[in-house]
Amino acid sequence: MTDTIIKQAQTNMDKSIAVYVRNLAGIRAGVANAALLENVKVTYYGAPTPLTQMSSVTIPEPRVLLITPYDRSSLDDIEHALLASNLGLNPANDGKVIRLVIPQLTGERRQEIAKEVGKLAEEAKIAVRNVRREAMDGLKKAQKAGDLTEDEQRQFETKVQKVTDAAIKSVDQHADDKRHEIMQG
Repeated sequence: MTDTIIKQAQTNMDKSIAVYVRNLAGIRAGVANAALLENVKVTYYGAPTPLTQMSSVTIPEPRVLLITPYDRSSLDDIEHALLASNLGLNPANDGKVIRLVIPQLTGERRQEIAKEVGKLAEEAKIAVRNVRREAMDGLKKAQKAGDLTEDEQRQFETKVQKVTDAAIKSVDQHADDKRHEIMQG
């Protein structure tokens, strides 16, 4: 049972980190990244459809995203969805493809984005700590129920703490990498 608690904690922490990494990918760092478009939904025949499912997204130049719809009739719908999204980018529609040019970031904007990365990192750490708390509570309940001795409980709590420390270190590493990308971009 205790191994299950630790494995579940590890799985949940990994999921929290995966969500954090996905959120980081959506932050604009002054370079073209197809992940910027993952959350863009296009109203296509009355249904919200992810842009990435109805077009191919390529990066012909370091700061340009090229969106080629599978169905050319959806070009205007894609353009409207891009304008409505909070990307802050102006699509250039030439009748066949849409180009999104990622502007060079100013120093001030880089600082703002770096702060946003820090906020996301703190949210991820909170999620990891919540998982740790749940695991610790599970161990305490197991000890009270007589499934564990106090010594075993302490040993398992140490294991949970090691898993937590590794997860937080991973979050910090991802944040540092993203900040570096933003400042260098």
